Amino acid sequence: MYLSRLILNPRSRLARRDIADCHDLHRTILSAFPQKENDSDGARCQFAVLHRLDIDRRTGRVTLLVQSNERPDWSRLPKDYLAETDAENPACKPIEEIYNSLRPGARLAFRLRANPTRKIDTRTGPDGKRRNGRRVDLRSEEDRLAWLRRKAEASGFRLLAVRLNDEVANLRVQPEGKYTGRREATGKLSFGSVLFEGELEITDSTSFLQALSSGIGSGKAYGFGLLSIAPVRG
Repeated sequence: MYLSRLILNPRSRLARRDIADCHDLHRTILSAFPQKENDSDGARCQFAVLHRLDIDRRTGRVTLLVQSNERPDWSRLPKDYLAETDAENPACKPIEEIYNSLRPGARLAFRLRANPTRKIDTRTGPDGKRRNGRRVDLRSEEDRLAWLRRKAEASGFRLLAVRLNDEVANLRVQPEGKYTGRREATGKLSFGSVLFEGELEITDSTSFLQALSSGIGSGKAYGFGLLSIAPVRG
């Protein structure tokens, strides 16, 4: 597995387009990977591509993180897409060895941009088949935290210092409004975005590694689900 860090050039017309449209960003990222024509969704799954766009509200710096199971070829990006910086840009490093070394009991800081949803209209139809239903955003903080706790349990970790009827200690739940885009086949795309940050403890390393590689929740093609981890400071 590989983790790439790209600092985008805010003066680039194409970079600004991608920042404003989650589907355009999705297509630009996948241009760095081999794929069949008109099969970008299949390519994302094949190469386990997850990404997150982080914008520093103080400096305006736009950082794109991309995780994949194959090293991407960022030389395919449009000219002037990346900013000129003193740091290596783009930067790409292998992370599989680090991930494979994680064990139950390890405490880690994390960041996750997620699209917390639930399905409605899943009742059985006249033909006897159960409908897949449609997803709606979870809007209350309580529902969003409950969603995260369920995902954590299924993903081999627990949130630390949970207090009843309150946020998780050391956890910031930051609603970010809507992520939008437009896809030719389906029209407008819209996702409710919430940024979770805090500390976790690994309970099952196999399930945790699966969550790291596959992502958490829906909307993975459009910037959601990448679980970033780091050692706990102090």
